[in-house]
Amino acid sequence: MLLSGTIFTARDAAHKRMIEQNEIPFDIKNAVIYYTGPTPAKRGQIIGSCGPTTAGRMDAYTPVLIEKGMTGMIGKGERSIEVIQAMKQHTAVYFGAIGGAGALISQYVKSCEVIAYDDLGAEAIRKLVVENFPVKVLIDSYANRLTHDEQSQSH
Repeated sequence: MLLSGTIFTARDAAHKRMIEQNEIPFDIKNAVIYYTGPTPAKRGQIIGSCGPTTAGRMDAYTPVLIEKGMTGMIGKGERSIEVIQAMKQHTAVYFGAIGGAGALISQYVKSCEVIAYDDLGAEAIRKLVVENFPVKVLIDSYANRLTHDEQSQSH
């Protein structure tokens, strides 16, 4: 599947801050969060390498964000039962991005802007506009999952 539009980046530290401060610095309604911490962009690039990180590291915070309106996540790896239940209850989807291909994935990013938590460096929240960003549905909004073998092939 190819995803085009606006997505946001956030990893562990940004998730923790959003939940602890009870303040989300962007409109979470229908938002997609990509679990990545991009490397600095080289001259002439929009963004550096931006491969997915392990989604389970955000599981403690994800149900709250889903309840607030987030409808999609992009990462790699398994999700907890609590996340899957929240996805089913609130109609969210978990996408997998190609692990180990961060430089390739960066080519699908058309714009990148740090919008919050600049002090977190690579873990700052960024607003990305992506075009034909390759993802695979790993868990749909009905809690249907790919088998472990299918997930391994997508990474």
